[in-house]
Amino acid sequence: MTQILNEIVNYEEDTQQDKFLTFTLENEVYGLEIKYVKEIIGIQPITEVPDVSKYVKGIINLRGKIIPVIDVRVKFGKEQIEYNDRTCIIVIDIEDISIGLIVDGVAEVVNIAEENIVPPPDYKVGFQNNYIKGIGKVGNSVKLLLECSKLISEE
Repeated sequence: MTQILNEIVNYEEDTQQDKFLTFTLENEVYGLEIKYVKEIIGIQPITEVPDVSKYVKGIINLRGKIIPVIDVRVKFGKEQIEYNDRTCIIVIDIEDISIGLIVDGVAEVVNIAEENIVPPPDYKVGFQNNYIKGIGKVGNSVKLLLECSKLISEE
Protein backbone atom coordinates (compact mmCIF):
# COMPACT_ATOMS: atom_id res chain seq x y z
CA MET A 1 0.00 0.00 0.00
CA THR A 2 2.86 2.39 0.84
CA GLN A 3 4.52 1.77 -2.52
CA ILE A 4 1.29 2.60 -4.37
CA LEU A 5 0.82 5.78 -2.32
CA ASN A 6 4.41 6.81 -3.11
CA GLU A 7 3.69 6.33 -6.82
CA ILE A 8 0.67 8.61 -6.50
CA VAL A 9 2.55 11.31 -4.62
CA ASN A 10 5.43 11.29 -7.11
CA TYR A 11 3.25 12.06 -10.12
CA GLU A 12 3.10 15.65 -11.28
CA GLU A 13 -0.27 17.07 -12.30
CA ASP A 14 0.52 16.92 -16.03
CA THR A 15 1.71 13.31 -15.86
CA GLN A 16 -1.47 12.04 -14.24
CA GLN A 17 -3.31 11.72 -17.53
CA ASP A 18 -4.06 8.11 -18.51
CA LYS A 19 -3.16 6.87 -15.00
CA PHE A 20 -5.64 4.94 -12.90
CA LEU A 21 -5.50 3.49 -9.40
CA THR A 22 -7.02 0.02 -9.61
CA PHE A 23 -8.79 -1.75 -6.78
CA THR A 24 -10.75 -4.94 -6.33
CA LEU A 25 -14.28 -5.79 -5.29
CA GLU A 26 -14.85 -9.54 -5.32
CA ASN A 27 -13.36 -10.74 -8.63
CA GLU A 28 -13.70 -7.44 -10.48
CA VAL A 29 -11.03 -4.80 -10.99
CA TYR A 30 -12.09 -1.16 -11.03
CA GLY A 31 -10.11 1.97 -11.76
CA LEU A 32 -10.23 5.58 -10.55
CA GLU A 33 -8.48 8.45 -12.28
CA ILE A 34 -5.34 9.07 -10.26
CA LYS A 35 -5.95 12.83 -10.21
CA TYR A 36 -8.82 12.31 -7.74
CA VAL A 37 -6.90 10.05 -5.34
CA LYS A 38 -5.61 11.90 -2.28
CA GLU A 39 -4.34 8.92 -0.27
CA ILE A 40 -4.83 5.29 0.67
CA ILE A 41 -5.27 4.34 4.31
CA GLY A 42 -5.96 1.14 6.18
CA ILE A 43 -9.39 0.48 7.59
CA GLN A 44 -9.94 2.33 10.86
CA PRO A 45 -12.70 2.94 13.37
CA ILE A 46 -15.73 4.48 11.68
CA THR A 47 -18.30 6.51 13.58
CA GLU A 48 -21.77 5.56 12.42
CA VAL A 49 -24.17 8.34 11.49
CA PRO A 50 -27.92 7.74 11.89
CA ASP A 51 -30.43 8.02 9.04
CA VAL A 52 -28.05 7.78 6.07
CA SER A 53 -28.02 5.48 3.05
CA LYS A 54 -27.05 1.87 3.74
CA TYR A 55 -23.76 2.21 1.84
CA VAL A 56 -22.65 5.22 3.92
CA LYS A 57 -20.73 3.57 6.76
CA GLY A 58 -20.18 6.80 8.69
CA ILE A 59 -17.37 9.26 9.20
CA ILE A 60 -13.69 9.12 10.10
CA ASN A 61 -11.35 11.68 11.59
CA LEU A 62 -8.36 11.87 9.27
CA ARG A 63 -5.77 14.15 10.88
CA GLY A 64 -8.47 16.53 12.11
CA LYS A 65 -10.57 16.45 8.94
CA ILE A 66 -13.96 14.72 9.13
CA ILE A 67 -14.52 12.56 6.05
CA PRO A 68 -17.63 10.56 5.14
CA VAL A 69 -16.90 6.94 4.22
CA ILE A 70 -18.89 4.76 1.83
CA ASP A 71 -18.61 1.04 1.24
CA VAL A 72 -18.30 0.74 -2.53
CA ARG A 73 -19.25 -2.94 -2.32
CA VAL A 74 -22.63 -2.03 -0.76
CA LYS A 75 -23.10 0.94 -3.12
CA PHE A 76 -22.75 -1.47 -6.05
CA GLY A 77 -25.32 -3.87 -4.57
CA LYS A 78 -22.81 -6.57 -3.60
CA GLU A 79 -22.94 -8.54 -0.38
CA GLN A 80 -21.27 -6.83 2.57
CA ILE A 81 -18.32 -8.75 4.00
CA GLU A 82 -16.17 -8.48 7.10
CA TYR A 83 -13.25 -6.11 6.67
CA ASN A 84 -9.81 -7.71 6.76
CA ASP A 85 -6.15 -6.69 6.51
CA ARG A 86 -6.47 -6.08 2.74
CA THR A 87 -9.51 -3.83 3.12
CA CYS A 88 -8.58 -0.19 2.75
CA ILE A 89 -10.00 3.27 2.30
CA ILE A 90 -9.18 5.27 -0.81
CA VAL A 91 -9.59 8.96 0.00
CA ILE A 92 -10.63 10.95 -3.06
CA ASP A 93 -11.13 14.67 -3.55
CA ILE A 94 -13.74 15.68 -6.08
CA GLU A 95 -15.74 18.85 -6.47
CA ASP A 96 -14.22 20.22 -3.23
CA ILE A 97 -15.44 17.16 -1.32
CA SER A 98 -13.24 14.56 0.35
CA ILE A 99 -14.75 11.12 0.70
CA GLY A 100 -13.41 7.72 1.68
CA LEU A 101 -14.15 4.68 -0.46
CA ILE A 102 -13.94 1.32 1.32
CA VAL A 103 -12.69 -1.33 -1.12
CA ASP A 104 -11.63 -4.97 -0.81
CA GLY A 105 -8.05 -4.13 -1.75
CA VAL A 106 -5.85 -1.84 -3.83
CA ALA A 107 -4.15 -3.41 -6.83
CA GLU A 108 -1.81 -1.05 -8.71
CA VAL A 109 -1.45 2.15 -10.69
CA VAL A 110 -1.85 1.43 -14.41
CA ASN A 111 -1.45 3.45 -17.58
CA ILE A 112 -4.45 3.17 -19.87
CA ALA A 113 -4.14 5.32 -22.98
CA GLU A 114 -7.29 7.02 -24.19
CA GLU A 115 -7.36 4.82 -27.32
CA ASN A 116 -7.58 1.75 -25.05
CA ILE A 117 -10.71 3.01 -23.30
CA VAL A 118 -14.08 2.20 -24.79
CA PRO A 119 -17.52 3.30 -23.64
CA PRO A 120 -19.58 0.78 -21.68
CA PRO A 121 -22.08 -1.29 -23.68
CA ASP A 122 -25.32 0.42 -24.55
CA TYR A 123 -28.17 0.09 -22.06
CA LYS A 124 -30.27 -1.40 -24.90
CA VAL A 125 -28.34 -4.66 -24.54
CA GLY A 126 -29.10 -4.91 -20.84
CA PHE A 127 -26.06 -3.05 -19.54
CA GLN A 128 -27.04 -0.21 -17.28
CA ASN A 129 -24.54 1.12 -14.79
CA ASN A 130 -24.43 4.76 -13.83
CA TYR A 131 -20.98 4.55 -12.26
CA ILE A 132 -18.91 3.21 -15.16
CA LYS A 133 -17.27 5.89 -17.29
CA GLY A 134 -15.49 3.47 -19.61
CA ILE A 135 -13.82 0.12 -19.96
CA GLY A 136 -10.03 0.10 -20.09
CA LYS A 137 -8.26 -2.62 -22.03
CA VAL A 138 -4.98 -3.67 -20.41
CA GLY A 139 -3.38 -6.64 -22.13
CA ASN A 140 -5.97 -9.43 -22.08
CA SER A 141 -7.88 -7.99 -19.15
CA VAL A 142 -10.38 -5.20 -18.68
CA LYS A 143 -10.69 -2.61 -15.93
CA LEU A 144 -14.03 -0.98 -15.17
CA LEU A 145 -13.23 2.73 -14.99
CA LEU A 146 -15.47 4.64 -12.62
CA GLU A 147 -16.93 8.13 -12.83
CA CYS A 148 -15.87 9.59 -9.46
CA SER A 149 -18.52 12.31 -9.41
CA LYS A 150 -21.28 9.70 -9.67
CA LEU A 151 -19.86 7.70 -6.76
CA ILE A 152 -20.57 10.58 -4.41
CA SER A 153 -24.08 11.20 -5.66
CA GLU A 154 -27.17 9.67 -4.05
CA GLU A 155 -28.16 7.71 -7.19
